[in-house]
Amino acid sequence: MTGSTKGVRVLLVDDDDAFRRVMASELTRRGYGVVAVGSGREAVEQAAQITPDVTLLDLRLPDMDGIAVLERLRERNASAGVVVLTGHGTIDTAIRAIRLGAYDYLEKPCPIEKLEMAIQKTCEHARLVRRQRVLEDSYTANSVASELVGTGPAFSRLMENVARIAKTDSTTLILGETGVGKEVVAKLLHAQSPRSEAPFVVVDCAALHEELLQSEIFGHEKGAFTGAARQKHGLFEVAHSGTIFLDEVGDASLDIQAKLLRVLETGRFRRLGGTEEIVVDVRIIAATNRDLRQAMSRQHFREDLFYRLSTFTVEIPPLRERREDIRALAEHFVTQFNVRFAVSRHLSDEAMQALEQYSWPGNVRELIHTIEQAVALCQGDVIGPDDLPAALQRSRESPGHASAEALPTLQEVYHRHIQSVLDKVGGNRAQAARLLGVSERTFYRLLKRSGQDSPEPGSGTEAPQHKPES
Repeated sequence: MTGSTKGVRVLLVDDDDAFRRVMASELTRRGYGVVAVGSGREAVEQAAQITPDVTLLDLRLPDMDGIAVLERLRERNASAGVVVLTGHGTIDTAIRAIRLGAYDYLEKPCPIEKLEMAIQKTCEHARLVRRQRVLEDSYTANSVASELVGTGPAFSRLMENVARIAKTDSTTLILGETGVGKEVVAKLLHAQSPRSEAPFVVVDCAALHEELLQSEIFGHEKGAFTGAARQKHGLFEVAHSGTIFLDEVGDASLDIQAKLLRVLETGRFRRLGGTEEIVVDVRIIAATNRDLRQAMSRQHFREDLFYRLSTFTVEIPPLRERREDIRALAEHFVTQFNVRFAVSRHLSDEAMQALEQYSWPGNVRELIHTIEQAVALCQGDVIGPDDLPAALQRSRESPGHASAEALPTLQEVYHRHIQSVLDKVGGNRAQAARLLGVSERTFYRLLKRSGQDSPEPGSGTEAPQHKPES
């Protein structure tokens, strides 16, 4: 069995018993998985059961014609992998079939080599169609209206501001603390803009080393650096005609800032190692949790780039400044996690009060993680104060709201939240990592950042894990 035929499923539909038997035998011998049927009804049934990669479809069948079968396959989005077989000079009908979504047609009788070539070409075409759909799904912003929840005046002003700015198609800078939902607002700006049907591409400027970030944004030519074995298209090219979101742009190096400025000014850039200028039409939305004016005063951020990025500015208030939204947000996330975990939980009045009293240094992201943990670990249907992390329980016990001086440091927040999750799962770090939505290696780095020294997995010096009691 060759690599090109391995795993390829072929549905052969033809009422000529001799032709069907010979072709099925020969294709099977060459490594294809073949199901052969002699009627349109059987073809529709088998297509639903085996999901063939390629369907070889005779246009004349005893119970229904091939066009009718093709239309049924089209309803299942399976028409891209159809090769029409015609042995009666019905070329006009074959052309009609192609207009309905069939990939190709062959006249019978045809040599097995020609048939196999048609199968391979159709497989490649179907693969490219599937890949295009995946890319479109990956880079198209879904409806985000349901992700933004609030009832207070600050939230209403934010939504009004976003609605006005979205229609301008201008460069926009989103400011706000970590966890307030800057990416969600960026998606909404895109979804309400004239570019809403085009790609929405996210670039995390804080996640990658400078050279990798340049390659990710601008792409590279083959041989541009060690390991560049082939040409790579950058995300600016992927975002052409759509929106590119530069998350945490304040962490970008001065070199990358200079290149971003050039794209903003000219709409042109070069791939790493390349000489050809590439022209793109994209809307740029940037976001940061840093004070860019302070960064400019220290010469860590270019002043000219700041003014190009901040044609419009959207400031998202922290959650502690819009406490009137906490109840609506908490109930919204409880509903979401009830669906995910197939449970039916709700917050008690005491638990809701604890949520509303807490200062939320991690903002909406911290609230999401808190609700996820509570829904997942609660023993009954009612989430009480004891089901919340220890930090929220302490906040509930303290009279009034914490003063600015009493706010915990980020390291303390890490430590408290991680420790509360570990307590809930009996110290099982693998389970804690799953609840936090991170890999075990990332979880060990979080442990270290929070001040809890612990070897990374694979070092051979991990402390023994304790399984939670049943």
